Amino acid sequence: MKVLLAEYATTHAPALAPEGAAMLRVLFESFSRCGYDIVMPGPGDFGAEIEQLSPDCDMGLVIAPDHLLSRFTMILEQHTHNIGCGSMNAALCANKVRTAQILKSHGIPVPADATVGTCVVKPVHGCGAQGVRLTSLAPGEGEFSQEFIKGEHFSASLVGNRIVGDACLYFSGNSPVTLAVNRQFIEIGDNGAFRYCGGETPVHPVREQEILDVATKSIEVLGCQGYCGVDVVVADKVYVVDVNPRITTSLVGIAACMEEEIARILVDASFGKPIAPVHLTGSVRFDTHGKVLPA
Repeated sequence: MKVLLAEYATTHAPALAPEGAAMLRVLFESFSRCGYDIVMPGPGDFGAEIEQLSPDCDMGLVIAPDHLLSRFTMILEQHTHNIGCGSMNAALCANKVRTAQILKSHGIPVPADATVGTCVVKPVHGCGAQGVRLTSLAPGEGEFSQEFIKGEHFSASLVGNRIVGDACLYFSGNSPVTLAVNRQFIEIGDNGAFRYCGGETPVHPVREQEILDVATKSIEVLGCQGYCGVDVVVADKVYVVDVNPRITTSLVGIAACMEEEIARILVDASFGKPIAPVHLTGSVRFDTHGKVLPA
C-alpha cells in the first residue's frame, strides 16, 4: 500500500517549518512501521505535486495551514482516498468567525464578540497563534475580535470516524476516538502577541471529561473527520477558541506515549471502522521543534 504524506510547511512556510517537520516525522515513522510505501511532494508547486503523485497512491493526507488545507485536500480527494478531514469541512473550520457562530448556535461556549477594551484580535483565516494578539486597538482588515478569557489552555486531540459512500461522505455512527487531552504552553509577549510553545500530554485536569465532551460535540457539529485538535480555555466554562481539522503538534507528544500506531488509527477511521480506546503510558513535554522530554 502506498500513502501520500503532503506536508506544506517544511518546504513552503519557513515560520511553521519546524512544527511541520516534527508532525511529518511522526507520521512517516508510523506509516513505515505499518508497512506502507510513503510518497512526499518535493519543493515545487505543492498543489501540482499532489495532483501528480496522488493517482498512484492508495490514500493520502494533507497537512497545511488552515486557510490552505481545503484547497489542497480537494485536489487529493479527486485522485485518491483521503484519510484526513474532508475538504468542505476544512473550509468551514478555516473561517474562524463562521466556526464560532456555528458552535455558539449549538450551545457550545465560545468567547463573545468584543469591540471595547482589551480584546483578543485574530485573523479570520489564521493558523495557530499566528497573528493572534491581546490589544485595545480595533481589528484590521481580515481580522475579528473576541473577549479575552482568563483561564487554563488545553487542547483535545480526537479522530473522527466516517465511511465513504458512492457520492459523498456519511458518518459511520461511531463516536470520535479520544487520543489525549493536552496542556498548551501559551506565552503572551510584551506587545500582546500570543505564542504557542508546545505542551504536555497526556494530562488529566479536574474538568477533563467536560473538555472532551465539548471537543467531541464541536467536531461532530462541524462534521470533521480524521485527526482534529480542539483548543479550549477552561474558566467558568470550557470555551472553544479554535478547531483544527488536521494533524497538530500535540501528536508529537501523543505518539511518544501511545501504544497504538497513529497510521493505523487514521486509516481505519477513514474507512468507518470502530476504533478501540488508545493506551497511553507516562507523560511528556514537547516543543514546536519536535523535542520530547519526560514530563
